[in-house]
Amino acid sequence: MSVPHIVIDTNVILSALRSKRGASFKLLSLVGTKRFEIHDSVALVLEYEDVIQRYRAELGLSQDDVAIFIDALCSMARHQNIYFLWRPSLPDADDEMILELAVSAKCEYIVTHNIKDFKGTDKFGIKAVTPGEFLQIIGEVKK
Repeated sequence: MSVPHIVIDTNVILSALRSKRGASFKLLSLVGTKRFEIHDSVALVLEYEDVIQRYRAELGLSQDDVAIFIDALCSMARHQNIYFLWRPSLPDADDEMILELAVSAKCEYIVTHNIKDFKGTDKFGIKAVTPGEFLQIIGEVKK
């Protein structure tokens, strides 16, 4: 059985960095364990970095910490070039790059806290799920 391929929305990354107690942190702790494959693109990595830098003081991170975190995440991700834009497909234009990455990488899931922002991804064969739902899918937590 093949492992699921996913794109992790920025809000999940930020949530994981804010608290070690939730599903977002659990998901992030499993990156690189072969339970699933994460995908990234230049645009998404730049967004991750921008958002984490904005909240760096609140998170208690230095600039070096942010760089190390981003480098580690990138080293475990499959990098995807985006050749086709599917815009407009989603209610929030800022989420289009997530969908474009998921389509290009042939991902099954987008893991996000904002499910409503990804209404319509099913027409691309992609399901938007919360971190907790995804952990259930891969058998890491019970229903």
